[in-house]
Amino acid sequence: MKNRDLLVGFAAGVAATYIIKEVYDRKATLYPADDVLKSVKSAFKEEGPIDGSWIFMKTEPYKQHAVSTEVYKGGITRHREDELEQFEFLADAYTGAVLEVNKV
Repeated sequence: MKNRDLLVGFAAGVAATYIIKEVYDRKATLYPADDVLKSVKSAFKEEGPIDGSWIFMKTEPYKQHAVSTEVYKGGITRHREDELEQFEFLADAYTGAVLEVNKV
């Protein structure tokens, strides 16, 4: 009975270590939110000056059809022809790629 308890304890320890490692690795590979914002700002600056920008540093879950990932949510504000334009964007937290841009 004691060998069985030892084996169960060892297996539980290995499983817990694996899960902790996976969670740590997933968080460690996030693309920096500041770099995502810089990239989006530079793309908008090609069309003209921007007035403001923001990004949430905490990721949010995102699912579109069968694909799930973590995303950063952010926004850009600019004036164009004396009219205030606001845009919100979603960027993949692992690659930094912009997934959506919507005018608000």
